[in-house]
Amino acid sequence: MFDLVSLQPVDYLLIGHVAADVTPNGLQLGGTVAYAGLTARALGLRVGIVTSSGADAPLRELDGIPIVNVPSEHSTTFENIKTENGRRQVLHHRAEPLTLDHIPQAWRSTPIIHLGPIADEVDPSLAEKLSGSLLGVTPQGWMRGWDESGRVFARPWSNSEQILPHAGAVVLSVEDVNRNLELIEEMAHHTRILCLTEGEAGSVLYWNGDRRRFRPQEMQEVDGTGAGDIYAAAFLVRMYHTRDPWEAARFATQLAARSVTRVGLKGIPTLREIEECLMEVLK
Repeated sequence: MFDLVSLQPVDYLLIGHVAADVTPNGLQLGGTVAYAGLTARALGLRVGIVTSSGADAPLRELDGIPIVNVPSEHSTTFENIKTENGRRQVLHHRAEPLTLDHIPQAWRSTPIIHLGPIADEVDPSLAEKLSGSLLGVTPQGWMRGWDESGRVFARPWSNSEQILPHAGAVVLSVEDVNRNLELIEEMAHHTRILCLTEGEAGSVLYWNGDRRRFRPQEMQEVDGTGAGDIYAAAFLVRMYHTRDPWEAARFATQLAARSVTRVGLKGIPTLREIEECLMEVLK
């Protein structure tokens, strides 16, 4: 979508698929790179995205953000189906895998690099190859499998040992690990910083052998989609600016909590919300 020769350096690089989510109102944009990218831009950073999608991807929400797009017949397409036994997620299509060759040279030394797979599409060796930056990892897409019919299921993070030692910060949710806190403790021993998001309960940060919980203001939840990705971007940006993980977690927790009061990408932080959260953490 952008001429590789004319690409300018960015502050925050996201690598992962955008999602074309099936909804009653048609395809809607989703995926970590969309939510985290728009959040980082709202926080004042120059953002770049490396992804793969087809002509069906509703990318207009990302207008103004330079995107390197690996052509694909279809975009990665998810559908969430409500059943009597809860939500069933189906993967209808998966776009092309992403490797180092797809990342422009001008972007390989970006200050903040965020690996955000949603369907096991990001080459795990990128963690080591790009570890000179503040490397953020949201591993949900490496912890998601699917059967021949596309039905999605949780699976162990099989390449974690390849990634955890190189990550500057890892952000995942209690749902990603089926609330297995022993597994979280083990992961925390193998990486620098680990953030565990717990929905309305807030987040828990593991750093330097310590563990602290951060509780958000109580909000009326309308839609929690993307809140974890908004948290991740807010944490990485604040961490980069302050070098203080505790403050970054406090800020990200409050900002993500506000996002659930609106539907979908409308939950991207506003300038007023950003200012309110900064005032709260700096009290």
